[in-house]
Amino acid sequence: MKKEHHRIGFIGLGRMGANMARRLIDQGYSLTAVHDRKPSLTRDLAAEIGCLAASTPAQVAECSTTVITVVTDDQAMNAIFAEQRADSLLRHAQGRLFINCATVSPVIHVDIEARVGRHGGHSLEACMASSMPQARAGTLFLICAGRPEIYQGAQPLLQSLSSSLRYIGKAGEAAKVKALVNMVMNINTAGLAEGLGLGAALGLDLGMLQEVFAQTGAASRVLETDGVDMIHRDHECYFSAAHAAKDSHIALTLAKEQGVSLPLAKATLQQYRLLVELGRGTLDKSAVAELTFPGRH
Repeated sequence: MKKEHHRIGFIGLGRMGANMARRLIDQGYSLTAVHDRKPSLTRDLAAEIGCLAASTPAQVAECSTTVITVVTDDQAMNAIFAEQRADSLLRHAQGRLFINCATVSPVIHVDIEARVGRHGGHSLEACMASSMPQARAGTLFLICAGRPEIYQGAQPLLQSLSSSLRYIGKAGEAAKVKALVNMVMNINTAGLAEGLGLGAALGLDLGMLQEVFAQTGAASRVLETDGVDMIHRDHECYFSAAHAAKDSHIALTLAKEQGVSLPLAKATLQQYRLLVELGRGTLDKSAVAELTFPGRH
């Protein structure tokens, strides 16, 4: 489908969703409506990009051919696709494509595909393994799943948002892969925090330690993205501690269903849950270092 034939709506206008919307405007797409459960986010982005500030998800679907959703969790996904609510996306699902980008439980994606299908529409997973700068620049890594013909048809739009697409398979499969990606990322982040924390306790120069980590088996992408932030206690949020806790929980739920023991993932989840309990869930995941460095509790 050509850009001019797309009428795109957005549900979920947080750091990722808003920047994806801006990216598509830059790429010449027409955005018809946006909605967030926080009215101020809806009003501000609608005014910025010049589209309808929709009061309900149903209103977004009504005036769009494609709806991209970037919501918080399982509960939020179930709410916007609720079959018994007049304000849900399903009210105007007929002939629409829903591209769902949030990290939620795999079973939710499977269920949403079935619900949308019963109402005459199509759905696709496009789980994001990237952060805000990539959303704005259109260089997301998107892990996709759903019916192959739906994925093929959505590829031109997805390519406007990403530098790399990976099709995994049927509904729910992308969400499984994304859960594992974030589980391992969270373990690496907590491990780095402990390494730097012990280094601080030993009186080592942390800049030096970070350089040594980078040249040895301690190297990781997390070291590149979070190491300096941990050392300088700069926890501007790119991926929140609350989201880290949610995603590790999804992975551990999958492990429990399969009878697999994951002690490292379990310990990491406990660390992120502690951050949330301490009221620091809105900080970046790098804030896990605050639980490890001397004098930081």
